[in-house]
Amino acid sequence: MTENKTELQVAAIENGTVIDHIPSDKLFKVVSLLGIEKMDNNVTIGFNLESKKLGKKGIIKIAGKFFEEEEINRISLVAPNAHINVIRNYEIVEKKTISIPDKMVGIVKCNNPKCITNNEPMTTIFTLTDREKGILKCHYCEKEQNKNNIEVL
Repeated sequence: MTENKTELQVAAIENGTVIDHIPSDKLFKVVSLLGIEKMDNNVTIGFNLESKKLGKKGIIKIAGKFFEEEEINRISLVAPNAHINVIRNYEIVEKKTISIPDKMVGIVKCNNPKCITNNEPMTTIFTLTDREKGILKCHYCEKEQNKNNIEVL
């Protein structure tokens, strides 16, 4: 075992995904959004772990699970600076920093009760209009909403 591995606060996995640098107050929201509580995979959740960047952070390790882009986009709305590490044979083979995509399809519910997406069976489409403030704009009714006040589908 390398010196690096002895410093881990959560055990390594052979194959799967690690979601790291999740703000502690958002950890269980990420768990819920991804439906982790319903998975049969081996899952390790670390809460309030020491972090140089965040002070305290959360981490989720899921053995045998590799996430699709849509699932990662869901995480971006609550933990936009989290990191995804894809693990194969105990080694990181891919690293991604999560960020809110410019366009989200079928992920966010429009908070305008008169929007057609709330009255007809159709997929929502949102465009990110201000990355810094987290402002999303509905494609259909053009109502803007802040990412802090949205409902993720």
